[in-house]
Amino acid sequence: MEDPLSRRALITGITGQDGSYLAEHLLELGYEVWGLVRGQANPHVSRLRKHIGDVQITTGDLLDQGSLISAVERVRPDEVYNLGAISYVPMSWQQAELTAEVTGMGVLRMLEAIRVVSGISPSRTPGDGQIRFYQASSSEMFGMVRETPQNEKTPFHPRSPYGVAKSYGHYITQNYRESYGMFAVSGILFNHESPRRGAEFVTRKVSLGAARIKLGLATELRLGNLEARRDWGYAGDYARAMRMMLAQDSPEDYVIGTGQTQSVRELVEFAFRTAGLDWQEHVVLDARYTRPAEVDLLCADPKKAREQLGWEPEVTFEGLVTMMVESDLRLLSRSARPEDEPFSPDHW
Repeated sequence: MEDPLSRRALITGITGQDGSYLAEHLLELGYEVWGLVRGQANPHVSRLRKHIGDVQITTGDLLDQGSLISAVERVRPDEVYNLGAISYVPMSWQQAELTAEVTGMGVLRMLEAIRVVSGISPSRTPGDGQIRFYQASSSEMFGMVRETPQNEKTPFHPRSPYGVAKSYGHYITQNYRESYGMFAVSGILFNHESPRRGAEFVTRKVSLGAARIKLGLATELRLGNLEARRDWGYAGDYARAMRMMLAQDSPEDYVIGTGQTQSVRELVEFAFRTAGLDWQEHVVLDARYTRPAEVDLLCADPKKAREQLGWEPEVTFEGLVTMMVESDLRLLSRSARPEDEPFSPDHW
C-alpha cells in the first residue's frame, strides 16, 4: 500500500464510539479523514471536531443510494470504513425493518456506491489502486453458538434482528469480493467498549450506574441477565485492527477479540468495587431488560488476527472497566447529563 501520509479514508458512523477511535488512529498515521453524516446541521459534528481534530465532513445516508454515490465521488477515498449501523441490539426488535435497512442493506448500498464510482463490472475488474472497503461485522452473528471459542469458520446462528442484518452485511461483502474482485473485508468484532460507549449498552450502563450511586445521584441500578458471558475488549484496540486488515496484500476476514470471557455479574462486581461500593446493596434484577432470545456465551478465537495481522489487545478487562468507571465519575461530577457527551448513539 501507499504511505499512509498520502491516503484518504471515508468513515460512516464517525460520530459513534468506533468511528471516533478509528478517526483518531488514522489521523495519527497521517491520513486525511472524512466522515459521512446525515444532514447539514448535525449537532455532533462540531463536538466531534473539538475532541478528534481535523476531520472533514460530507453528507450522506445509508438509506439513500444516490447520496452514497455522491459522497464517494466527492471524497475519492482510498479506504472506506463502514461502521454506520443501528447498533443497539434490544432496539433491533422494536425497529426490525429499519435495522435491516440500515445495518444490512446499508452495506450493499455502500458497496454499490464504490462499484459504480470505480466503474467495476463483471467484465471490468478493479486495478491495483482500487478503493479498499472495511465492513464492521459482529460477534452477534454467531448467536446460538455451535462451538466455543468462535473463529472465522464458525457457522452463524443470529438471535436478534441486529445479528441477522449484520450477517447479511457480512455475506454481501464476501459476495462483492468474490464476484467483482473488490478489496472488501469484514472484521468480526466481539464486544468492544470504552468511556465513549452509549449509555444504553450494558457496560456503560453499569459504569454510569456505579458512578451515579457513588456520587449520591441514584440508589439502585436495574439490570437483566447477569449470567450472560461476553468477550469484552477496548474499542481503541479494535480500531487498530480495522486499519491493519486494509493494509494487507489480499482481502480476508478476521475475528477480533481477547479470547477471554466475563459474565455481566463479574462486570458489575468489578465496576462497583472500583467505585468503592458493594454491588449487592444496589443492583436490582428486572425482567424488562431480558432479551426475547438471549445469547448466553460469546468468546473469540483471535488466532488468525494475531498470526497474520500481528494484532494483540493492549487493554485488559480490568483496565477497561476501571477506565470507564473513573471517566464516568469525572463526567458526572461536572454534569448529571451523560447525553452531553460528544459521541452520538445515533451514528448511521
